[in-house]
Amino acid sequence: MAAGKTARVERPVNAGSPLIRKCQGLDEMRACVALQKEVWGFTDIELVPLRMFVVAEKIGGQVIGAFDHDDLVGFAFAVPGVRDQHAYLYSHMLAVHRHYRNTGLGRRLKLAQRDDALSRGFDLMEWTFDPLEIKNSYFNLERLGAIARRYNVNQYGITSSPLQSGLPTDRLVAEWWLKSKRVEHLLVTGNNPEFTTVKTMSVPAQIYEWKAEAATRNQAQQIQERNRVAFQEAFASGLTVLGYRRDPQGSGQFLLGMWDDDQRS
Repeated sequence: MAAGKTARVERPVNAGSPLIRKCQGLDEMRACVALQKEVWGFTDIELVPLRMFVVAEKIGGQVIGAFDHDDLVGFAFAVPGVRDQHAYLYSHMLAVHRHYRNTGLGRRLKLAQRDDALSRGFDLMEWTFDPLEIKNSYFNLERLGAIARRYNVNQYGITSSPLQSGLPTDRLVAEWWLKSKRVEHLLVTGNNPEFTTVKTMSVPAQIYEWKAEAATRNQAQQIQERNRVAFQEAFASGLTVLGYRRDPQGSGQFLLGMWDDDQRS
């Protein structure tokens, strides 16, 4: 497979058709780097380089690809980590080619990560996500069953990605407890277990329009700063993000309640 081949994928998509397997060899790793650049629009200096993909695969991480024939059309990239003497996998990137989005491929890649992690004795995966991204927040919380109880302010600094629009890179930390009753319940029923909502935080559907235009970007930043304070106060009081609701107008709402670590397994 030639590096950069992902950019030329134009064939019609059948949902669920790509083959998911571990990436093998330098050419497939180079294709991951090329797809990364296409999805996020980073400058070269901000890209995760080829060497990191190679190292991750060698040290117990994950470089799992989705292939349509010989074309890489998606990948999930994770590295091993340890916090409080607990080993876990940190999923740094999930990328899907633009022609394969909204087909369920992203969820298939995450579930492949879960299967691989469980087979090697991991019970936790983590990653970060932008709380201003409504669709991605819904995906992480409602389609995968992750929770969030940590907030990182401007984690990566101001980046070159047009998706960030020059705003601080604030991130929620997703915890995906792979063997928890919460996740098992979601995989069987399609829904998270019921819980009592104690607090909510909203993100208006107009956030994307506000971020895209210099004249209105300040409105998006005001939402970011308001929710930043609200998340920090909620987490300090012991609350956890356990759900996400979208209304017919496209706005999003985080649902916070109580989480007990006994629920992790």
